[in-house]
Amino acid sequence: MHQDDLRYVSAWWKELGLDKRMSFARDRLMENFLWSVGMIISPQNGKGRRIQTKVNSLITIIDDVYDVYGTLDELELFTDVVERWDINAIQKLPNYMKICYHALYNSINEMAFDTLKEQGIDVLPFLIKLWTNLCKSYLVEAKWYYTGYTPTLQEYMNNAWISVSGCVILGYSYLATGRITEEGLHHIQECHPNIIYWSCIIVRLADDLGTSSYELKRGDVPKSIQCYMNESGASEEEARGHIWKLIDATWKKMNEEQTTKSPFSQTFIEIVMDFTRVALLLYQNGDGFGIEGNETKDRVLSLFINPISLPK
Repeated sequence: MHQDDLRYVSAWWKELGLDKRMSFARDRLMENFLWSVGMIISPQNGKGRRIQTKVNSLITIIDDVYDVYGTLDELELFTDVVERWDINAIQKLPNYMKICYHALYNSINEMAFDTLKEQGIDVLPFLIKLWTNLCKSYLVEAKWYYTGYTPTLQEYMNNAWISVSGCVILGYSYLATGRITEEGLHHIQECHPNIIYWSCIIVRLADDLGTSSYELKRGDVPKSIQCYMNESGASEEEARGHIWKLIDATWKKMNEEQTTKSPFSQTFIEIVMDFTRVALLLYQNGDGFGIEGNETKDRVLSLFINPISLPK
């Protein structure tokens, strides 16, 4: 079952060819597939895992466009084109961004078409809004980087809970794993329901704890650790302790939120919780996503490739 899903997304990724055409970007198909399997665990929901792997892989590529390759002028143009959602506007973009935008444009339109056909709801405006918000948050961080600005921890988190891409990821999960409602779409797009917001906070903080040193060397804005150190004068060890306390407090808020009334099914709420758990798994011993390493590779091989040895 999972091997069928993996073969499908591997063929899709190879045909898409973004890793070859955009060599500066990380190729993290296997890690994205692992995250999708950890989020969407029901055996019958292969479609959801496939869709989730696709969107996660596109997010990784676009994140690298903003973080490590695009100039500020190019990033402003790309953000504008995403917001306008006009394929003709790509003529203003450099070729590598045209390729990236085409992949995003086709992916979103395909998802919107399938949802309209299957559920009778037009989700194209919803998807465009999610991606626009994500790209705008990436642009904010790019501007901080180019100007050498270090925000306060609160200012950083006001943007970073969006730039961690949880709203896009969970928005697709909502579309791909069950019946949707206009109320549910509205809550994800505009109201930022607490359970999704708290999940994004935890994933962002876990990401920062695991990847902060690497991303700063690669060329990125200060993360939550550095923002807190700069603001409070704390040591790195003290800052890391503070971030862990924030994660613990936020988990309690997420647990409370599970019992409140919402437009979401219990299945989707569990996906939100598992999305958060996978982040803590991948980042618990450093960067298990952004940097290719043996630990994550071994997990993928043991789960999907190597057969389980049974006693004779």
